[in-house]
Amino acid sequence: MPRPPRAPAARPNFFPMPRTAPSAEVPVIAHLRAPPADALIESHRHAWGQLILPLRGGLRITAGNTSLIAPIFRAAWVPAEMLHEVAALGVAEFYALYLWPDASPLPADRCVVIEASPLLRDLAAALASEAPVTARRHELITALLIEELRDAPAVSLDLQMPTDRRLRLLCDALMEQPDDDRSLSQWADEVGASERTLARLFSTELGTSFGTWRQQVRLARAVDWIARGVPVASVAARLGYANPAAFSAMFRRALGVSPREFTREGRTKG
Repeated sequence: MPRPPRAPAARPNFFPMPRTAPSAEVPVIAHLRAPPADALIESHRHAWGQLILPLRGGLRITAGNTSLIAPIFRAAWVPAEMLHEVAALGVAEFYALYLWPDASPLPADRCVVIEASPLLRDLAAALASEAPVTARRHELITALLIEELRDAPAVSLDLQMPTDRRLRLLCDALMEQPDDDRSLSQWADEVGASERTLARLFSTELGTSFGTWRQQVRLARAVDWIARGVPVASVAARLGYANPAAFSAMFRRALGVSPREFTREGRTKG
C-alpha cells in the first residue's frame, strides 16, 4: 500500500546577520554560525554574495527553483540579491562568508556547490577568528581565499525544483522521504495528475526524467549522510537500496568515486 509522505516537522527559526558587511575595501567577511538543530533561516537576500561552508552536518539551500545540499567538504554559493532560505539538516555548524560582488570569482546569476579544500576551510577559519589581525594579513588571507574559490571545482549537488503545483507536491515529498519507491503512476493518484502529464512536466520543467531526478535527490542526501560519517550500509538502507553494493555503484557512476573514496578525498584534497 502506498505510503503517504511524512509531514515535515516545524523548524526553529534562526536569522543571524553579519556584524559588518563586506565592501570594496574589505571584500570578504566571515562568521562562524551554530544554529539550533534543524533550524530554518527563512527567505532573505543580501546585497553581497554568500558562501555557506559546513564544518559539521549539512545544510539545504533553496533559491527560486533550485535546491542544493551542502555537506561538509563542500560549500554552497548564493549570488548577491538572490532570494534564498537555508535549512540545517540536523545539527550543523558552518562558516558564512560574505563576498563583495565585484570581488567574487563565482557565478553572479546562479547557485552552485563547490569542493571546499582543507586550505579553503583554513582560510575561512582565519577570517572568522576573533583574534586580532593586521590589515595586511587580512588582505593576504582574502586574496588567497578568492584564488582558492576561483580554482574550486563545481559539484553536481543541485536540484531544479518545479513551479507546477502538482509536480512540486511530488518533488517536495521525495526531498523529505528520499527512500519512497512509488512509481510515477502511483504518484499520479497522489497528486492529482496523470502519469503522462507528470512525465511531460518532468521533461519540460526540469529537463530530466522522474527516475533521474529521484536518483539526484538520493545522491544529494547520500553525500550529506556519508560526509557526516553515517556507515555506507546504513545510507543504502535509508535510501531504499537492496544492498550497499547497488548503492555504491550508483554513487560511483554519478561522482566518479566510491562513497569511501569520496570521504577520504574530501578530507585530504588541497
